[in-house]
Amino acid sequence: MTSQLRRAAASIPANIAEGCVRGSSAEFRHFLQVALGSASELEYHILLSHELGYLDKSQYESLENNATELKRMLTSFIQKLTADS
Repeated sequence: MTSQLRRAAASIPANIAEGCVRGSSAEFRHFLQVALGSASELEYHILLSHELGYLDKSQYESLENNATELKRMLTSFIQKLTADS
């Protein structure tokens, strides 16, 4: 479970960084959408970790709030890039 959490978490900024060096806004949006998918995967692994008893309620709520905020920020960024196109 730790490995899956780390992989999903590492994938988010890696996709943002890769998208930054692409030549177009469309490609950047694509990589932001991939990062958003990774954030959703991370959110699921956080929930599963809690349900399996690896995270207590306080840890779960904190991590879940952070994941939700990250997804909001990515979604807003994607919408902004889409509106500017």
